[in-house]
Amino acid sequence: MTAEIEQAAFEPSNFVPGIDGSPDKMLQARIFSYADAHRSRVGTNYPQLPVNRPHTEVHSYSKEGAMRYEDNPPEVPVCAPNSAGGPAAETQRAGHGGWQSDGELVRSAASLHSEDDVRGQAGTLVREVMSAEERDRLVETITGHTGGVTRADVRERAVQYGKNVDAEIGSRVEAALPPVEGSTAPGEQLSEPNPDGDLVGTDVAGKI
Repeated sequence: MTAEIEQAAFEPSNFVPGIDGSPDKMLQARIFSYADAHRSRVGTNYPQLPVNRPHTEVHSYSKEGAMRYEDNPPEVPVCAPNSAGGPAAETQRAGHGGWQSDGELVRSAASLHSEDDVRGQAGTLVREVMSAEERDRLVETITGHTGGVTRADVRERAVQYGKNVDAEIGSRVEAALPPVEGSTAPGEQLSEPNPDGDLVGTDVAGKI
C-alpha cells in the first residue's frame, strides 16, 4: 500500500471524452507540468505501474526507457503511420474542445509558410553544414540500420526518404544496402516507391 501511494501519479491532463481544460492559467500550466514531474520523480514509464495504469488495454508507441513495466516485443512497430498494422488514433472520439472569450478559441492546425516542408532543413544540413566525412558517417549509419530490415517495401521507403532529403545521400544508401532475400540485385527497387513515403520502423539516429 505504501509503495502504491509513493508511485501514484495524478495529472489533470488525463481527460476522458466530454471533459476539457478551462482557460485557467494555473490549470493550463499544470496540464503539462504534472506529467513532467512524474517522469522525473517516478520514472519514464510511470503510466505502466499497476497503480497508474488503466483497466483497459493501452495501444501506444511508447517504447523502452527506464523502469519499463511491460514487455516491448521487437516486432511491434515504433512509429505511426506504419504498414505493420499498428494502432491508429481515433481523434473523432475525443472531439474538439473550446471556450468563449473575446472571440471563439478553437484547436486548429497551423498554417504552413510557402517554404515550409519536412525536407528543406534536413537537406540544408546535409549539403551546407556537414563535412564530407560527416556525410560519409551519415550514409554508414543509415545503411547499417536499414540493412537489417528484411521487408523490401520498407527499405524502398527508407531509400526514398533519403532521396527526398538529398538525392546523393539517398543514392549512396541505396547502392550500399545488402540485397534483400528474393531481390535480384543489391539496392534494386522491387516496386515504385511513394515519393512522399515516410520512414517506417527504422531508427536513423546515430553519430554524424
